[in-house]
Amino acid sequence: MEFKELQGEKVDATRRTILHGAALVAGGSVLGLSTGGAWAAGSDKPEKEEIRIGFIPLTDCASVVMASVLGLDKKYGVKFVLSKEASWAGVRDKLANGDLDAAHVLYGLLYGVQMGVGGQKKDMAVLMGLNNNGQAITLSKKRSDKGAVDGPSLAKLMRGEQREYTFAQTFPTGTHAMWLYYWLAANGINPMKDAKVITVPPPQMVANMRVGNMDGFCVGEPWGHRAIMDGVGITATTTQDIWRDHPEKVLGCTLDFAKKYPNTCRAMMAAILEAGKWIDASLINKNRMAEVIADKSYVNTSKDAIDQRIMGRYQNGLGKTWDDPNYMKFYNDGAVNFPYLSDGMWFLTQHRRWGLLKEDPDYMAVAQSVNQIDLFKDAAAMTKTPLPKSPMRSSKLMDGTVWDGKNPKAYAASFKIKA
Repeated sequence: MEFKELQGEKVDATRRTILHGAALVAGGSVLGLSTGGAWAAGSDKPEKEEIRIGFIPLTDCASVVMASVLGLDKKYGVKFVLSKEASWAGVRDKLANGDLDAAHVLYGLLYGVQMGVGGQKKDMAVLMGLNNNGQAITLSKKRSDKGAVDGPSLAKLMRGEQREYTFAQTFPTGTHAMWLYYWLAANGINPMKDAKVITVPPPQMVANMRVGNMDGFCVGEPWGHRAIMDGVGITATTTQDIWRDHPEKVLGCTLDFAKKYPNTCRAMMAAILEAGKWIDASLINKNRMAEVIADKSYVNTSKDAIDQRIMGRYQNGLGKTWDDPNYMKFYNDGAVNFPYLSDGMWFLTQHRRWGLLKEDPDYMAVAQSVNQIDLFKDAAAMTKTPLPKSPMRSSKLMDGTVWDGKNPKAYAASFKIKA
């Protein structure tokens, strides 16, 4: 009861601040939609006003949580009912059976389910990106004591001391699995042949490393930094050093839900877009966000495990510190949130590379089916979010490989290390 009352005070105080600010920006009432030609009482009214949204305790659930805490959901005529989930497999199953309407979810998880390689096949929808960057690959303190502090030194150790090395990711087709595999392979380690890879839910990573169940893991923050604080691991690399501004978590649902409740989806996306914009707007807001999501209702850790890396202040646990301009971003003038077709296709190329997909799919057709660009454009118009000129983008990854989505079959086949 004491916690709920405290949380209520936080919510009320922050809501007053943000609603006042939103009214100034919008130039009108915050009780209805005043942001430019959307519904007030017409046919665009959300078909389903109460939305059950799942999330995993990670820093990058912040824009979903803050949209609720700041009352932005109500501004757009919906109510978020947040559901803290224990694992990505649980999120997958609850989305599929309708226990959840939508979720903060791994990009690659949705594509895995879409293709029937990440669970029972079901048509899924990516509504928008939630964040770029902000994950890390951690090596255990025991390995760093033996000289493994980055990719090359890990490869040297594995060649010199041959045994079974165990690495953890969070879901077999998910983002962390793909970052981990890409990084190992770029350093000459075949994750399918040279290592054992296990699946561990994000909040359990640090505890499993503490008891020696793994040599390394890839997960979202704050768990990389938490491993340093607890003295059990060191940061070998960040995922933004694998792919700057990479896609990470998305707002996802089933394709059936997106088709049945398009107005609800637009409202949900608009509220989260505004929340992401609010988080990115200032250090004060980031600090406020860290204070809120550190609560046991959300991430359940200390604020200081969250607040440094969301501002780009990094340490590796071995004395090295740096300011990273490519820290976790939630909006970045909308660049974070647009559901680029090339981003979705990239995960398919990696699923093919690692043998999860046995044949090349029609990459573009799958991405066009999953990524709901038209819905996103509507939500962007409601929130004055800029749109890119193209649904494709070009990115250079850590090994110098350029991905632009133009020839996904050739790209998937181009890697020397693969399954």
